[in-house]
Amino acid sequence: MKTVAPQKVEECCPTFNNEKWDEKTFNWDNKPFIKASVPTFFHIPFPPMIGKQITRMNKIAEDSNQLDPNKEDILVLFADPHPFKSEIYLSVMAKVPEAKNTSLTGTFMSKVFDGDYNALPKFMKEMDVYLGSKNKKAKRYFVHYAYCPKCVQEKGHNYMVLFAEIDN
Repeated sequence: MKTVAPQKVEECCPTFNNEKWDEKTFNWDNKPFIKASVPTFFHIPFPPMIGKQITRMNKIAEDSNQLDPNKEDILVLFADPHPFKSEIYLSVMAKVPEAKNTSLTGTFMSKVFDGDYNALPKFMKEMDVYLGSKNKKAKRYFVHYAYCPKCVQEKGHNYMVLFAEIDN
C-alpha cells in the first residue's frame, strides 16, 4: 500500500493578532502604499471586483519584491471618499513600478472590531466615542479587514481594524 504525504495547505490570510492593532497609535511618515479604486453603489462594494483588484495589486507588489516578508504587517486599507468609489491601499516597502504609488503621513489611532461588514457604521460611532475619551477626533477613516470572506468563514471571526487619522 502506497502512503501519500499530506499536502501542505497554504495559509490564505495570516492569523490575526488583536494586540498588535487594538487601541494603538501609529505615526506614519510617508508610509508607502500602492493605490487602486473600485466602483461601489452607495458604499456597497462589488466583491468580485475587490478581490480581482487586490489580487492584481498583490501580484504587482510581489513581483517587484516590495511586499513585507512578515505577512502580518501587510495592510490593505479601504477608504470610501464618496458613495460610488472605494479606494484600496496596499502597504509596500518602497515604490512599485507599474503601480499608482502613494504614501500616508500623519498620526493614526486604531481599534479592532469583530462583526458583520454592515456593522461598520456602528463601529465608526464606537471609534468616535473611543477617540473622544482621548480628546481626539477623526479627520478621516481607513478600515483594514483582517480576513478575506473565505477565511472569515473558516476562522469564525470578521476582524476589522479602524484607523482614524487624527490631528496631533
